[in-house]
Amino acid sequence: MSLRAPRAGRGPTFAAAAAGLAVVAVLAAADRIDAAEAILAAAFVAFVTVIALMTAQRAVERHEAFLSVTAERANEPPPYPTLINALPDPVLVISATEPDDLTSRRYIFANSAARDLLRIELGEGLLVSAIRDPHVLHAVDEALFHGQDAEAVYETPGVQERILRAYARPLGLALDGRRLAILVFRDETEFHRVERTRVDFLANASHELRTPLASLSGFIETLRGHAKEDPGARERFLGIMQTQAERMRRLIDDLLSLSRIELNEHIAPSERVDLAAAVMDVVDAVAPLAHERGVTLDTKLPLRGALVIGDRDQLVQVVQNLVDNALKYSADGGVVRIAVEAGLSAEGAAAPRQPEGARLALLTPDLPQGPYAALTVRDEGPGIAREKLPRLTERFYRVEGQKSGERSGTGLGLAIVKHIANRHRGGLAVESGEGRGTTFTAYFPQAPAAAKAAPPAAVAKLS
Repeated sequence: MSLRAPRAGRGPTFAAAAAGLAVVAVLAAADRIDAAEAILAAAFVAFVTVIALMTAQRAVERHEAFLSVTAERANEPPPYPTLINALPDPVLVISATEPDDLTSRRYIFANSAARDLLRIELGEGLLVSAIRDPHVLHAVDEALFHGQDAEAVYETPGVQERILRAYARPLGLALDGRRLAILVFRDETEFHRVERTRVDFLANASHELRTPLASLSGFIETLRGHAKEDPGARERFLGIMQTQAERMRRLIDDLLSLSRIELNEHIAPSERVDLAAAVMDVVDAVAPLAHERGVTLDTKLPLRGALVIGDRDQLVQVVQNLVDNALKYSADGGVVRIAVEAGLSAEGAAAPRQPEGARLALLTPDLPQGPYAALTVRDEGPGIAREKLPRLTERFYRVEGQKSGERSGTGLGLAIVKHIANRHRGGLAVESGEGRGTTFTAYFPQAPAAAKAAPPAAVAKLS
């Protein structure tokens, strides 16, 4: 089927001109106009005819040209920049002139994925302003000035770590003599996280499980030996063995939980979760333990809740670990204060809440943007010395003198809290001082519909 329009014929135009001339001739024959007027009229008709003919011809030619171009482009692929910009992998086209001139190395094209990765707004600029990794820059030089394919591992800065492999390939020379190369990034974060999780799990499990396993083996040998016929010793040893087995179970559960969180840490959650409701669920669960020890749970929650973007199970885990820690280190008859604040700016969420103690930010979002909802848990326990605060979120770290007895734990609770907060693009801070209790604050981005003024708070006390 042809897209060409039929050419406008000249016959109709000439027919109209002939009709006009015939009218002029009839009028002249009837003495309605004289000969001079007849000649002028005939000339006018001829002039109008020529103009109409030329205008129609040009309109037809323009229309035919448009149809021709449309037909030719109908089967053409999209322009190359459009294709590259649609790729999910970050891509940069780089140009350079002299090896010794760092300022001559420029990215002259960056697709949308590259702009997101490198946090650049423009499609061109100095290469060193976008990438500072020396290994990647060396790979680019290999492609530009040696004509060789090269690759390097690139780790993004910040707490939201991503591991990518950068591939540099030469593209030859541009028309103006500049050297060209293409740089493509391939995300290998998940592969490295899986491998790191496997190695860490094996190392941690083998190290931390050795002590309870050795204890179990020793007591089993004792029970099979001289304590076999001693009922008192048998009951005491079996109680110790049960405690060690419970410790192993908690350790394995926490290790598996931490491994799962780290594996998906680079994938932000997208659900809408009521942080205040999660707090109430945890408070209801630990209320019997608090009542048994005479500890009062003082809660202050927004009346309309605090919707955040998150994973409900993980947020409950954050509340559970912080409240468990507060109960663990509170004296009998003490008070644990739990509060949720909504509609906070980044500065307000990270603001101090225990002025008399030392404060340390254990985690800060890469791109802090409000509003946030903040969870604060404060105890009246012995507190923590300033020099020990930086190590609180290390795996298996326990403050010296608090590793045994009723206060024993796996040493993974705060590490889990930190990684969950990081996955939620939130933050974590601690405030404490010896003899002044400890306050933990974890804050998370609010859901868009909840980005309004914070509603009044509801206060409740459970004892």
